[in-house]
Amino acid sequence: MTTESELPNPAFEHNAIQLSAQKDSKILSVSRLFKFNVKTGLNQVTITELPLVMDRQSFRVEGRGSATIHDVTLSTMEPPPVVSTSEKLTSLESEQTKTAKALLRSQRALESLDTYLHSIDSQHLEVSKLQSIVEGYDVTAEKLDTKITELEETRKRLEDEIEEEKKSLAGPKGNTKLRLKSTIEVFANFEGEVEVALIYAVGNATWSAQYDIRVAMQTKEKPISLIYKGAITQNTGEDWADVPITLETATPTFGVEIPQLQPWNLSVVQPILLKSKGGFGGGARRSGYQSAILSSGPPAPMMARAQSMMYAEGGGAEAFEHRALEVSSRGNVTATFSVPGLMSIPSDNVAHNVTIVKLSLDATMEWVTVPKRGAKVHLKAVVKNASEYTLLDGPASIYVDGSFISRSDVPRVSPDESFDCPLGLDPSVRVTYHPISKKASQTGLLSKTANYVFTQRMTLHNTKSLAIENVKLIDQIPVSENSVITVKLVSPSLDLPDSSTISASSLPSWVENKAGVKVPPPVKVSQGIMAQWENVEDVNAEDGVEGIGRDGKVSWMCALPSQGKVTLTLQWEVSAPFRTDISGLNGY
Repeated sequence: MTTESELPNPAFEHNAIQLSAQKDSKILSVSRLFKFNVKTGLNQVTITELPLVMDRQSFRVEGRGSATIHDVTLSTMEPPPVVSTSEKLTSLESEQTKTAKALLRSQRALESLDTYLHSIDSQHLEVSKLQSIVEGYDVTAEKLDTKITELEETRKRLEDEIEEEKKSLAGPKGNTKLRLKSTIEVFANFEGEVEVALIYAVGNATWSAQYDIRVAMQTKEKPISLIYKGAITQNTGEDWADVPITLETATPTFGVEIPQLQPWNLSVVQPILLKSKGGFGGGARRSGYQSAILSSGPPAPMMARAQSMMYAEGGGAEAFEHRALEVSSRGNVTATFSVPGLMSIPSDNVAHNVTIVKLSLDATMEWVTVPKRGAKVHLKAVVKNASEYTLLDGPASIYVDGSFISRSDVPRVSPDESFDCPLGLDPSVRVTYHPISKKASQTGLLSKTANYVFTQRMTLHNTKSLAIENVKLIDQIPVSENSVITVKLVSPSLDLPDSSTISASSLPSWVENKAGVKVPPPVKVSQGIMAQWENVEDVNAEDGVEGIGRDGKVSWMCALPSQGKVTLTLQWEVSAPFRTDISGLNGY
Protein backbone atom coordinates (compact mmCIF):
# COMPACT_ATOMS: atom_id res chain seq x y z
CA MET A 1 0.00 0.00 0.00
CA THR A 2 1.30 3.47 -0.85
CA THR A 3 0.45 6.97 0.29
CA GLU A 4 -0.23 9.78 -2.16
CA SER A 5 -1.20 13.41 -1.72
CA GLU A 6 -3.37 13.75 -4.85
CA LEU A 7 -6.54 11.89 -5.73
CA PRO A 8 -6.68 9.98 -9.02
CA ASN A 9 -9.39 10.97 -11.39
CA PRO A 10 -11.26 7.82 -12.55
CA ALA A 11 -15.01 7.88 -12.11
CA PHE A 12 -15.37 5.22 -9.46
CA GLU A 13 -18.09 4.80 -6.89
CA HIS A 14 -17.46 6.21 -3.39
CA ASN A 15 -17.62 3.45 -0.76
CA ALA A 16 -18.04 4.13 3.00
CA ILE A 17 -16.65 1.66 5.56
CA GLN A 18 -17.41 1.92 9.29
CA LEU A 19 -15.08 0.20 11.79
CA SER A 20 -14.81 0.22 15.58
CA ALA A 21 -11.35 0.32 17.12
CA GLN A 22 -12.57 -1.78 20.06
CA LYS A 23 -14.24 -4.55 18.02
CA ASP A 24 -12.67 -4.77 14.56
CA SER A 25 -8.95 -4.61 15.35
CA LYS A 26 -6.16 -6.42 17.14
CA ILE A 27 -3.58 -4.64 19.28
CA LEU A 28 -0.03 -5.34 18.05
CA SER A 29 2.46 -3.94 20.55
CA VAL A 30 1.93 -0.24 19.76
CA SER A 31 -0.55 -0.56 16.91
CA ARG A 32 -4.05 -1.67 15.93
CA LEU A 33 -4.47 -3.84 12.85
CA PHE A 34 -7.63 -3.74 10.72
CA LYS A 35 -8.60 -6.11 7.91
CA PHE A 36 -11.53 -5.16 5.68
CA ASN A 37 -12.77 -5.44 2.11
CA VAL A 38 -12.72 -2.46 -0.23
CA LYS A 39 -14.55 -1.83 -3.46
CA THR A 40 -13.02 -0.47 -6.62
CA GLY A 41 -12.71 3.28 -6.33
CA LEU A 42 -12.58 5.64 -3.40
CA ASN A 43 -13.34 4.11 0.01
CA GLN A 44 -13.84 6.28 3.06
CA VAL A 45 -12.89 4.30 6.16
CA THR A 46 -14.13 5.67 9.49
CA ILE A 47 -12.59 4.18 12.63
CA THR A 48 -14.28 5.12 15.89
CA GLU A 49 -13.65 4.53 19.61
CA LEU A 50 -10.04 5.63 19.65
CA PRO A 51 -8.73 6.89 23.03
CA LEU A 52 -8.79 10.57 23.91
CA VAL A 53 -5.39 10.21 25.65
CA MET A 54 -3.75 9.53 22.29
CA ASP A 55 -0.87 11.83 21.40
CA ARG A 56 -2.11 13.07 18.04
CA GLN A 57 1.36 13.98 16.79
CA SER A 58 2.40 10.33 17.12
CA PHE A 59 -0.56 9.02 15.07
CA ARG A 60 0.32 7.40 11.76
CA VAL A 61 -1.34 4.98 9.33
CA GLU A 62 0.36 2.10 7.53
CA GLY A 63 -1.15 -0.48 5.25
CA ARG A 64 -0.67 -3.42 2.91
CA GLY A 65 -2.57 -4.30 -0.23
CA SER A 66 -3.31 -2.94 -3.69
CA ALA A 67 -4.67 0.38 -2.53
CA THR A 68 -3.51 3.95 -1.97
CA ILE A 69 -4.03 6.13 1.11
CA HIS A 70 -5.08 9.65 0.11
CA ASP A 71 -6.02 11.43 3.30
CA VAL A 72 -6.01 10.82 7.06
CA THR A 73 -7.84 12.98 9.60
CA LEU A 74 -8.44 12.80 13.34
CA SER A 75 -11.45 14.36 15.05
CA THR A 76 -13.38 14.17 18.30
CA MET A 77 -16.77 12.52 18.11
CA GLU A 78 -19.66 14.51 19.53
CA PRO A 79 -21.92 12.54 21.86
CA PRO A 80 -25.24 11.56 20.24
CA PRO A 81 -28.23 13.79 21.06
CA VAL A 82 -30.11 12.64 24.12
CA VAL A 83 -33.82 11.88 23.61
CA SER A 84 -35.54 12.85 26.83
CA THR A 85 -39.15 11.74 26.20
CA SER A 86 -41.49 9.58 24.11
CA GLU A 87 -45.21 8.85 23.80
CA LYS A 88 -44.81 5.72 25.89
CA LEU A 89 -42.93 7.62 28.61
CA THR A 90 -45.55 10.36 28.66
CA SER A 91 -48.35 7.77 28.97
CA LEU A 92 -46.55 5.93 31.77
CA GLU A 93 -45.91 9.13 33.70
CA SER A 94 -49.57 10.16 33.32
CA GLU A 95 -50.72 6.78 34.61
CA GLN A 96 -48.22 7.09 37.45
CA THR A 97 -49.73 10.44 38.46
CA LYS A 98 -53.27 9.01 38.42
CA THR A 99 -52.18 6.03 40.48
CA ALA A 100 -50.49 8.27 43.04
CA LYS A 101 -53.64 10.38 43.43
CA ALA A 102 -55.88 7.28 43.76
CA LEU A 103 -53.52 5.85 46.37
CA LEU A 104 -53.60 9.10 48.34
CA ARG A 105 -57.43 9.15 48.28
CA SER A 106 -57.67 5.57 49.51
CA GLN A 107 -55.21 6.22 52.32
CA ARG A 108 -57.14 9.32 53.41
CA ALA A 109 -60.45 7.39 53.27
CA LEU A 110 -58.99 4.70 55.51
CA GLU A 111 -57.74 7.33 57.93
CA SER A 112 -61.19 9.00 58.00
CA LEU A 113 -62.84 5.64 58.66
CA ASP A 114 -60.52 5.04 61.61
CA THR A 115 -61.24 8.52 62.94
CA TYR A 116 -64.99 7.95 62.69
CA LEU A 117 -64.78 4.63 64.54
CA HIS A 118 -62.81 6.17 67.39
CA SER A 119 -65.26 9.07 67.70
CA ILE A 120 -68.26 6.81 68.47
CA ASP A 121 -69.38 6.78 72.13
CA SER A 122 -70.06 3.08 72.67
CA GLN A 123 -71.62 3.67 76.11
CA HIS A 124 -74.71 5.33 74.61
CA LEU A 125 -75.24 2.86 71.75
CA GLU A 126 -77.20 -0.34 71.76
CA VAL A 127 -75.23 -3.50 71.29
CA SER A 128 -76.95 -4.39 68.02
CA LYS A 129 -76.29 -0.96 66.54
CA LEU A 130 -72.67 -1.01 67.67
CA GLN A 131 -72.25 -4.45 66.11
CA SER A 132 -73.65 -3.17 62.82
CA ILE A 133 -71.20 -0.24 62.82
CA VAL A 134 -68.22 -2.49 63.52
CA GLU A 135 -69.20 -4.96 60.79
CA GLY A 136 -69.62 -2.11 58.33
CA TYR A 137 -66.18 -0.78 59.31
CA ASP A 138 -64.56 -4.19 58.71
CA VAL A 139 -66.08 -4.56 55.25
CA THR A 140 -65.18 -1.03 54.16
CA ALA A 141 -61.66 -1.16 55.65
CA GLU A 142 -60.96 -4.50 53.95
CA LYS A 143 -61.96 -3.08 50.57
CA LEU A 144 -59.73 -0.04 51.14
CA ASP A 145 -56.77 -2.23 52.22
CA THR A 146 -57.13 -4.35 49.10
CA LYS A 147 -57.32 -1.27 46.89
CA ILE A 148 -54.27 0.32 48.55
CA THR A 149 -52.25 -2.87 48.05
CA GLU A 150 -53.20 -3.02 44.37
CA LEU A 151 -52.37 0.65 43.86
CA GLU A 152 -48.96 0.26 45.52
CA GLU A 153 -48.17 -2.68 43.25
CA THR A 154 -49.27 -0.64 40.26
CA ARG A 155 -47.09 2.27 41.36
CA LYS A 156 -44.04 0.00 41.71
CA ARG A 157 -44.65 -1.52 38.28
CA LEU A 158 -44.98 1.91 36.69
CA GLU A 159 -41.74 3.08 38.31
CA ASP A 160 -39.87 0.10 36.84
CA GLU A 161 -41.40 0.63 33.39
CA ILE A 162 -40.54 4.34 33.45
CA GLU A 163 -36.94 3.54 34.41
CA GLU A 164 -36.64 1.01 31.58
CA GLU A 165 -38.08 3.48 29.08
CA LYS A 166 -35.62 6.17 30.16
CA LYS A 167 -32.72 3.73 29.74
CA SER A 168 -34.06 2.79 26.33
CA LEU A 169 -34.21 6.44 25.29
CA ALA A 170 -30.67 7.09 26.57
CA GLY A 171 -29.36 4.21 24.45
CA PRO A 172 -26.26 2.14 25.23
CA LYS A 173 -23.80 3.95 27.47
CA GLY A 174 -20.55 4.39 25.57
CA ASN A 175 -17.06 4.83 26.94
CA THR A 176 -16.50 8.56 27.33
CA LYS A 177 -12.73 8.01 27.08
CA LEU A 178 -13.03 6.57 23.54
CA ARG A 179 -14.30 9.51 21.53
CA LEU A 180 -11.61 10.01 18.89
CA LYS A 181 -12.41 9.18 15.29
CA SER A 182 -10.08 8.66 12.35
CA THR A 183 -11.25 9.07 8.76
CA ILE A 184 -9.04 7.47 6.10
CA GLU A 185 -9.61 7.78 2.36
CA VAL A 186 -8.38 4.69 0.52
CA PHE A 187 -8.43 4.36 -3.27
CA ALA A 188 -8.52 0.77 -4.58
CA ASN A 189 -7.84 -0.22 -8.18
CA PHE A 190 -9.94 -3.33 -7.74
CA GLU A 191 -12.08 -5.01 -5.12
CA GLY A 192 -10.36 -7.06 -2.39
CA GLU A 193 -9.07 -7.23 1.18
CA VAL A 194 -6.58 -4.74 2.58
CA GLU A 195 -4.86 -4.27 5.94
CA VAL A 196 -4.47 -0.97 7.73
CA ALA A 197 -2.46 -0.46 10.93
CA LEU A 198 -2.98 2.51 13.21
CA ILE A 199 0.10 3.31 15.27
CA TYR A 200 0.01 5.83 18.08
CA ALA A 201 1.26 6.68 21.57
CA VAL A 202 -1.08 7.05 24.52
CA GLY A 203 -0.85 8.56 27.97
CA ASN A 204 -2.14 6.98 31.17
CA ALA A 205 -0.11 3.84 30.52
CA THR A 206 3.03 2.95 32.45
CA TRP A 207 4.98 0.02 33.81
CA SER A 208 7.52 -0.54 36.57
CA ALA A 209 9.82 -3.37 37.57
CA GLN A 210 9.13 -5.70 40.50
CA TYR A 211 11.04 -8.73 41.74
CA ASP A 212 10.75 -11.95 43.71
CA ILE A 213 14.19 -13.00 44.98
CA ARG A 214 14.50 -16.52 46.39
CA VAL A 215 17.71 -17.61 48.11
CA ALA A 216 18.71 -21.25 48.70
CA MET A 217 21.32 -21.11 51.47
CA GLN A 218 22.40 -24.73 50.99
CA THR A 219 23.05 -24.29 47.26
CA LYS A 220 26.62 -23.37 46.33
CA GLU A 221 26.20 -22.67 42.61
CA LYS A 222 23.67 -20.04 41.53
CA PRO A 223 21.82 -19.84 44.86
CA ILE A 224 19.74 -16.85 43.73
CA SER A 225 16.50 -17.29 41.80
CA LEU A 226 15.32 -13.88 40.59
CA ILE A 227 11.87 -13.55 39.04
CA TYR A 228 11.78 -10.36 36.98
CA LYS A 229 8.24 -8.95 36.70
CA GLY A 230 6.65 -5.92 35.12
CA ALA A 231 3.71 -4.18 36.82
CA ILE A 232 1.61 -2.68 34.01
CA THR A 233 -0.98 -0.01 34.76
CA GLN A 234 -3.17 1.59 32.14
CA ASN A 235 -6.20 3.83 32.19
CA THR A 236 -6.44 4.73 28.52
CA GLY A 237 -10.09 3.77 28.17
CA GLU A 238 -9.42 0.80 25.87
CA ASP A 239 -8.98 -2.75 27.18
CA TRP A 240 -6.01 -4.72 25.89
CA ALA A 241 -7.33 -8.26 25.46
CA ASP A 242 -5.13 -11.23 24.46
CA VAL A 243 -2.29 -9.17 23.03
CA PRO A 244 1.50 -9.56 22.85
CA ILE A 245 3.15 -6.98 25.09
CA THR A 246 6.58 -5.43 24.70
CA LEU A 247 8.00 -3.40 27.60
CA GLU A 248 10.54 -0.70 26.83
CA THR A 249 12.51 1.77 28.90
CA ALA A 250 12.59 4.41 26.17
CA THR A 251 10.89 7.66 27.10
CA PRO A 252 9.13 9.47 24.22
CA THR A 253 10.17 13.12 23.95
CA PHE A 254 8.03 15.68 22.21
CA GLY A 255 9.26 19.13 21.25
CA VAL A 256 12.70 18.69 22.83
CA GLU A 257 15.50 20.30 20.83
CA ILE A 258 19.24 20.64 21.34
CA PRO A 259 19.74 23.83 23.38
CA GLN A 260 21.49 26.76 21.74
CA LEU A 261 24.12 28.86 23.52
CA GLN A 262 23.42 32.58 23.58
CA PRO A 263 26.22 35.18 23.32
CA TRP A 264 28.09 35.75 26.58
CA ASN A 265 29.24 39.37 26.48
CA LEU A 266 31.62 41.26 28.74
CA SER A 267 31.80 45.04 28.97
CA VAL A 268 33.24 47.74 31.19
CA VAL A 269 30.89 49.04 33.84
CA GLN A 270 30.30 52.75 33.24
CA PRO A 271 30.28 54.78 36.50
CA ILE A 272 27.26 56.94 37.18
CA LEU A 273 28.25 60.37 38.47
CA LEU A 274 26.06 61.76 41.23
CA LYS A 275 26.21 65.52 41.91
CA SER A 276 24.81 67.17 45.02
CA LYS A 277 24.42 70.85 45.63
CA GLY A 278 25.98 72.47 48.68
CA GLY A 279 24.32 74.43 51.46
CA PHE A 280 22.71 77.85 51.32
CA GLY A 281 24.28 79.94 48.54
CA GLY A 282 25.74 76.92 46.71
CA GLY A 283 29.13 77.29 48.37
CA ALA A 284 29.98 73.59 48.93
CA ARG A 285 29.86 71.06 46.07
CA ARG A 286 30.53 67.33 46.32
CA SER A 287 30.91 64.83 43.52
CA GLY A 288 30.95 61.05 43.59
CA TYR A 289 29.91 57.97 41.58
CA GLN A 290 27.75 54.92 42.03
CA SER A 291 28.33 51.73 40.01
CA ALA A 292 25.40 49.89 38.51
CA ILE A 293 25.31 46.62 36.58
CA LEU A 294 22.78 46.87 33.80
CA SER A 295 21.91 43.71 31.95
CA SER A 296 20.36 43.35 28.56
CA GLY A 297 19.92 40.48 26.22
CA PRO A 298 19.34 36.82 27.06
CA PRO A 299 19.06 35.46 30.59
CA ALA A 300 21.94 33.79 32.36
CA PRO A 301 22.89 30.29 31.19
CA MET A 302 21.56 28.66 34.38
CA MET A 303 18.15 30.23 33.88
CA ALA A 304 18.14 29.13 30.26
CA ARG A 305 18.83 25.55 31.33
CA ALA A 306 16.07 25.69 33.90
CA GLN A 307 13.58 26.88 31.29
CA SER A 308 14.67 24.14 28.94
CA MET A 309 14.13 21.51 31.64
CA MET A 310 10.69 22.85 32.43
CA TYR A 311 9.74 22.66 28.77
CA ALA A 312 11.10 19.16 28.38
CA GLU A 313 9.46 17.79 31.52
CA GLY A 314 6.22 19.68 31.21
CA GLY A 315 5.48 18.40 27.73
CA GLY A 316 1.92 18.71 26.54
CA ALA A 317 -1.30 18.58 28.48
CA GLU A 318 -1.45 14.80 28.06
CA ALA A 319 2.19 13.80 28.17
CA PHE A 320 3.10 10.10 28.02
CA GLU A 321 3.59 8.84 31.58
CA HIS A 322 6.94 6.98 31.74
CA ARG A 323 9.60 6.74 34.31
CA ALA A 324 12.88 8.42 33.40
CA LEU A 325 15.34 5.49 33.25
CA GLU A 326 18.98 5.78 32.28
CA VAL A 327 19.76 2.14 31.73
CA SER A 328 21.47 0.05 29.10
CA SER A 329 21.15 -3.48 27.83
CA ARG A 330 24.38 -4.91 26.45
CA GLY A 331 25.54 -1.43 25.44
CA ASN A 332 22.21 -0.22 24.09
CA VAL A 333 20.68 3.07 25.22
CA THR A 334 17.38 1.47 26.17
CA ALA A 335 16.19 -1.95 27.20
CA THR A 336 13.36 -3.88 25.58
CA PHE A 337 11.54 -6.85 27.10
CA SER A 338 9.10 -9.06 25.23
CA VAL A 339 6.59 -10.69 27.55
CA PRO A 340 6.04 -14.37 26.61
CA GLY A 341 2.54 -15.31 25.42
CA LEU A 342 -0.56 -13.14 25.20
CA MET A 343 -1.75 -10.89 28.01
CA SER A 344 -4.97 -9.06 28.89
CA ILE A 345 -4.65 -5.68 30.61
CA PRO A 346 -8.01 -3.95 31.27
CA SER A 347 -8.30 -0.19 31.54
CA ASP A 348 -8.82 -0.15 35.30
CA ASN A 349 -5.79 1.81 36.61
CA VAL A 350 -4.73 -1.28 38.59
CA ALA A 351 -1.24 -2.79 38.40
CA HIS A 352 -1.19 -6.14 36.56
CA ASN A 353 1.96 -8.23 36.97
CA VAL A 354 3.53 -10.07 34.07
CA THR A 355 6.64 -12.25 34.28
CA ILE A 356 9.49 -11.09 32.08
CA VAL A 357 12.06 -13.77 32.87
CA LYS A 358 13.32 -16.06 35.64
CA LEU A 359 17.06 -15.83 36.25
CA SER A 360 19.46 -18.08 38.19
CA LEU A 361 22.33 -15.94 39.45
CA ASP A 362 25.54 -16.39 41.40
CA ALA A 363 26.00 -14.54 44.68
CA THR A 364 28.56 -14.06 47.42
CA MET A 365 27.22 -14.14 50.97
CA GLU A 366 28.45 -11.39 53.27
CA TRP A 367 27.82 -10.82 56.98
CA VAL A 368 27.91 -7.21 58.20
CA THR A 369 27.79 -5.91 61.76
CA VAL A 370 28.15 -2.48 63.36
CA PRO A 371 28.44 -3.50 67.05
CA LYS A 372 28.69 0.08 68.27
CA ARG A 373 25.07 0.56 67.19
CA GLY A 374 23.77 -2.90 68.08
CA ALA A 375 24.87 -6.50 68.62
CA LYS A 376 23.22 -7.77 65.45
CA VAL A 377 24.76 -9.41 62.42
CA HIS A 378 23.12 -8.69 59.08
CA LEU A 379 23.33 -11.11 56.18
CA LYS A 380 23.36 -9.90 52.60
CA ALA A 381 24.02 -11.42 49.20
CA VAL A 382 26.17 -9.63 46.66
CA VAL A 383 24.39 -10.73 43.49
CA LYS A 384 26.04 -10.53 40.08
CA ASN A 385 23.77 -9.87 37.12
CA ALA A 386 25.34 -12.33 34.68
CA SER A 387 22.31 -12.18 32.37
CA GLU A 388 21.75 -10.07 29.26
CA TYR A 389 18.89 -8.23 30.97
CA THR A 390 19.12 -4.78 32.52
CA LEU A 391 17.55 -4.81 35.98
CA LEU A 392 15.54 -1.64 36.53
CA ASP A 393 15.09 -0.18 39.98
CA GLY A 394 12.04 -1.55 41.75
CA PRO A 395 10.76 -3.22 44.92
CA ALA A 396 11.63 -6.84 45.71
CA SER A 397 10.11 -9.49 47.96
CA ILE A 398 12.90 -11.62 49.44
CA TYR A 399 12.55 -15.28 50.48
CA VAL A 400 15.26 -17.34 52.18
CA ASP A 401 14.81 -21.13 52.02
CA GLY A 402 11.12 -20.62 51.24
CA SER A 403 10.39 -18.20 54.11
CA PHE A 404 9.55 -14.56 53.51
CA ILE A 405 12.27 -12.38 55.05
CA SER A 406 11.78 -8.77 54.00
CA ARG A 407 11.07 -6.26 51.29
CA SER A 408 13.87 -4.31 49.73
CA ASP A 409 14.69 -2.31 46.61
CA VAL A 410 16.75 -3.46 43.65
CA PRO A 411 18.79 -0.62 42.09
CA ARG A 412 19.39 -0.22 38.38
CA VAL A 413 21.88 -2.93 37.43
CA SER A 414 23.37 -3.39 33.97
CA PRO A 415 24.66 -6.76 32.76
CA ASP A 416 27.83 -7.92 34.58
CA GLU A 417 27.23 -5.46 37.43
CA SER A 418 26.46 -6.50 41.02
CA PHE A 419 24.02 -5.33 43.67
CA ASP A 420 23.44 -5.93 47.38
CA CYS A 421 20.43 -7.98 48.46
CA PRO A 422 19.70 -7.84 52.23
CA LEU A 423 18.70 -11.21 53.71
CA GLY A 424 17.82 -10.21 57.27
CA LEU A 425 19.63 -11.10 60.51
CA ASP A 426 21.76 -14.19 61.18
CA PRO A 427 21.63 -15.08 64.91
CA SER A 428 24.15 -17.89 64.45
CA VAL A 429 26.93 -15.31 64.10
CA ARG A 430 27.35 -13.34 67.32
CA VAL A 431 29.24 -10.18 68.16
CA THR A 432 30.37 -8.75 71.52
CA TYR A 433 31.30 -5.09 71.98
CA HIS A 434 33.51 -4.99 75.06
CA PRO A 435 33.75 -1.94 77.36
CA ILE A 436 36.17 0.64 76.06
CA SER A 437 39.54 1.17 77.78
CA LYS A 438 40.90 4.69 78.31
CA LYS A 439 44.38 5.77 79.47
CA ALA A 440 45.29 9.42 80.06
CA SER A 441 48.78 10.96 80.25
CA GLN A 442 50.53 14.28 79.71
CA THR A 443 53.83 15.31 78.19
CA GLY A 444 55.93 18.46 78.00
CA LEU A 445 57.34 20.88 80.57
CA LEU A 446 56.42 24.40 79.56
CA SER A 447 53.85 23.54 76.91
CA LYS A 448 52.00 20.54 78.26
CA THR A 449 49.97 18.19 76.08
CA ALA A 450 47.21 15.86 77.25
CA ASN A 451 47.18 12.42 75.61
CA TYR A 452 44.32 9.92 75.70
CA VAL A 453 44.70 6.37 74.40
CA PHE A 454 41.46 4.46 73.77
CA THR A 455 41.24 0.71 73.14
CA GLN A 456 38.06 -0.96 71.89
CA ARG A 457 37.87 -4.77 71.70
CA MET A 458 35.25 -6.66 69.67
CA THR A 459 34.68 -10.42 69.47
CA LEU A 460 33.03 -12.35 66.62
CA HIS A 461 31.75 -15.89 67.27
CA ASN A 462 30.65 -18.29 64.53
CA THR A 463 28.30 -20.90 66.03
CA LYS A 464 27.65 -22.57 62.68
CA SER A 465 28.85 -26.07 61.86
CA LEU A 466 30.50 -24.66 58.73
CA ALA A 467 33.26 -22.11 58.28
CA ILE A 468 32.20 -18.77 56.80
CA GLU A 469 34.05 -15.99 55.02
CA ASN A 470 33.32 -12.34 54.28
CA VAL A 471 32.30 -11.34 57.80
CA LYS A 472 32.57 -7.55 57.88
CA LEU A 473 32.75 -5.51 61.10
CA ILE A 474 32.54 -1.71 60.95
CA ASP A 475 33.59 0.70 63.70
CA GLN A 476 34.96 4.23 63.91
CA ILE A 477 37.39 6.59 65.57
CA PRO A 478 36.60 10.25 66.29
CA VAL A 479 37.41 12.96 63.74
CA SER A 480 38.93 16.25 64.85
CA GLU A 481 37.16 19.45 63.84
CA ASN A 482 39.78 21.72 65.45
CA SER A 483 43.44 22.11 64.57
CA VAL A 484 44.52 21.92 68.24
CA ILE A 485 43.04 18.41 68.57
CA THR A 486 44.94 15.56 66.93
CA VAL A 487 43.55 12.06 66.39
CA LYS A 488 45.88 9.20 65.42
CA LEU A 489 44.87 5.66 64.52
CA VAL A 490 47.20 3.22 66.30
CA SER A 491 45.65 -0.17 65.47
CA PRO A 492 45.07 -1.32 62.83
CA SER A 493 47.95 0.56 61.21
CA LEU A 494 46.12 2.29 58.37
CA ASP A 495 47.58 5.42 56.81
CA LEU A 496 45.58 8.35 55.52
CA PRO A 497 46.44 9.10 51.88
CA ASP A 498 48.39 12.38 51.59
CA SER A 499 50.23 14.17 48.81
CA SER A 500 53.25 11.88 49.10
CA THR A 501 51.31 8.63 49.00
CA ILE A 502 48.90 9.84 46.32
CA SER A 503 51.78 10.65 43.99
CA ALA A 504 52.90 7.04 44.36
CA SER A 505 49.47 5.60 43.65
CA SER A 506 50.72 3.98 40.50
CA LEU A 507 53.00 1.71 42.50
CA PRO A 508 52.12 -2.00 42.56
CA SER A 509 51.29 -1.76 46.26
CA TRP A 510 48.11 0.15 45.43
CA VAL A 511 45.18 -1.81 44.05
CA GLU A 512 42.18 -1.00 41.90
CA ASN A 513 38.75 -0.96 43.50
CA LYS A 514 35.55 -1.97 41.71
CA ALA A 515 35.34 1.52 40.16
CA GLY A 516 38.82 1.14 38.66
CA VAL A 517 40.40 3.72 41.01
CA LYS A 518 43.82 3.06 42.58
CA VAL A 519 43.41 2.89 46.38
CA PRO A 520 45.60 1.80 49.33
CA PRO A 521 45.52 -1.98 49.83
CA PRO A 522 44.00 -3.58 52.94
CA VAL A 523 46.29 -4.36 55.88
CA LYS A 524 46.66 -7.92 57.15
CA VAL A 525 45.90 -8.07 60.87
CA SER A 526 46.26 -11.83 61.32
CA GLN A 527 45.46 -15.03 59.48
CA GLY A 528 42.10 -14.57 57.75
CA ILE A 529 41.61 -10.97 58.95
CA MET A 530 42.15 -7.85 56.81
CA ALA A 531 41.56 -4.21 57.82
CA GLN A 532 40.80 -1.23 55.59
CA TRP A 533 39.24 2.20 55.67
CA GLU A 534 35.50 1.80 55.15
CA ASN A 535 33.94 2.58 51.74
CA VAL A 536 37.26 2.31 49.89
CA GLU A 537 35.55 0.12 47.29
CA ASP A 538 32.99 2.86 46.61
CA VAL A 539 35.53 5.63 45.85
CA ASN A 540 35.24 6.78 42.23
CA ALA A 541 37.35 9.02 40.04
CA GLU A 542 35.28 12.10 40.87
CA ASP A 543 35.65 11.63 44.63
CA GLY A 544 39.39 11.03 44.53
CA VAL A 545 41.40 9.18 47.15
CA GLU A 546 42.02 12.30 49.26
CA GLY A 547 38.80 11.67 51.17
CA ILE A 548 39.63 8.09 52.16
CA GLY A 549 39.48 7.66 55.94
CA ARG A 550 38.45 11.25 56.62
CA ASP A 551 35.22 10.09 58.23
CA GLY A 552 37.10 7.86 60.71
CA LYS A 553 35.32 4.64 59.73
CA VAL A 554 37.32 1.39 59.76
CA SER A 555 36.24 -2.08 58.62
CA TRP A 556 37.60 -5.60 59.07
CA MET A 557 36.94 -8.50 56.72
CA CYS A 558 37.18 -11.80 58.59
CA ALA A 559 37.07 -15.52 57.90
CA LEU A 560 35.60 -17.47 60.83
CA PRO A 561 36.13 -21.21 61.30
CA SER A 562 33.33 -23.44 62.49
CA GLN A 563 32.58 -22.71 66.17
CA GLY A 564 35.49 -20.26 66.07
CA LYS A 565 36.06 -16.85 67.65
CA VAL A 566 38.21 -13.87 66.70
CA THR A 567 38.89 -10.71 68.69
CA LEU A 568 39.51 -7.42 66.91
CA THR A 569 41.17 -4.37 68.43
CA LEU A 570 40.62 -0.74 67.51
CA GLN A 571 43.04 1.69 69.20
CA TRP A 572 43.48 5.42 68.73
CA GLU A 573 45.18 8.35 70.45
CA VAL A 574 43.77 11.84 71.02
CA SER A 575 46.16 14.73 71.80
CA ALA A 576 45.36 18.33 72.75
CA PRO A 577 46.84 21.17 74.82
CA PHE A 578 46.62 20.51 78.54
CA ARG A 579 43.30 21.49 80.18
CA THR A 580 41.53 21.66 76.79
CA ASP A 581 37.89 20.76 77.22
CA ILE A 582 37.26 18.32 74.35
CA SER A 583 33.66 17.79 73.35
CA GLY A 584 32.73 14.23 72.32
CA LEU A 585 35.85 12.66 73.80
CA ASN A 586 33.91 9.93 75.60
CA GLY A 587 31.80 8.93 72.60
CA TYR A 588 28.20 9.60 71.67
